[in-house]
Amino acid sequence: MVTDDFPIAEAKRIDMVDYLASLGYKPQKILSQDYWYLSPFREENTASFKVNRRLNLFYDFGIGQGGSIVDFGMLFHHCTIPQVLEKLQTFLSFHRHQVISQPPPVGPAPHFSSEEKIRVIGDAPITSPALLYYLEVRCIPLQLAQQFCREIRYSLYGKDYYAIGFKNDVGGYELRNPYFKGSSSPKATTFIDNGASEVFVFEGFFSFLSFLMIHREKDPPVTNYLVLNSLSFFKKSRELMEGHQTIHLYLDRDKAGIIQTHQALSLDKKYRDCSYLYGNYKDLNQFLIHSNPAETSKRPQDNLNKLRPG
Repeated sequence: MVTDDFPIAEAKRIDMVDYLASLGYKPQKILSQDYWYLSPFREENTASFKVNRRLNLFYDFGIGQGGSIVDFGMLFHHCTIPQVLEKLQTFLSFHRHQVISQPPPVGPAPHFSSEEKIRVIGDAPITSPALLYYLEVRCIPLQLAQQFCREIRYSLYGKDYYAIGFKNDVGGYELRNPYFKGSSSPKATTFIDNGASEVFVFEGFFSFLSFLMIHREKDPPVTNYLVLNSLSFFKKSRELMEGHQTIHLYLDRDKAGIIQTHQALSLDKKYRDCSYLYGNYKDLNQFLIHSNPAETSKRPQDNLNKLRPG
């Protein structure tokens, strides 16, 4: 849990290279203590964003601005200093190698293959206060999350982190914490077979958990569940989905999800678009969070009950 007494001086000691890695950015090249990145602030093909790891300062040559990790946080997250400090303090609770203690060794840029990027090094029941808080923010009760998820410790670019992990059918994990969205290899779908003639299809596991949350005080529909874990698995999953009498699609309401839903409707009459039920929200979890943010213990209420297919 974050507190209100996290000093700026301590925040500025957080290693910017580690923090950028947690956001999904890796250096394109390393020259002595200078780590060069494609700018987090815009699309570009040539790295123009530099972090001097000895000084722990950045400079973006494209916008002509630089400074400490606090300055970076305000630009990247579009927020105030207190809000940046809260984010950085939460980051520390997930991060094992969190501060600059001595200059790192000088040498050539390390090489990481795709298999080496994320390595699962342990799993356990979810107990971390930071992850419990994250579930609370996402409006998913611990008891529900424990049925399908684990607390996963993983290594990313040589640093250790932990996250909520959702296992797929071939042993890999979808990994989520407030600062990271990724997956371990091998990546695949997750199919929950209840022997039903219908299947409910979700793009991500938080949408799946949100659906169960919404129906927790009523008898949930007797159905099979398919969590794609990536929209790219939709085509590969058609044979599995179309082996059911009815296919309920709860895909994200972004451009890719809407296009995929429309394509599916044109392929087979078995497909049903259920995404309209969460209106202008991107997905089921966003809908759940915004439906009653003050009273999660009283969900689902009438505005959530409409999500049950009629």
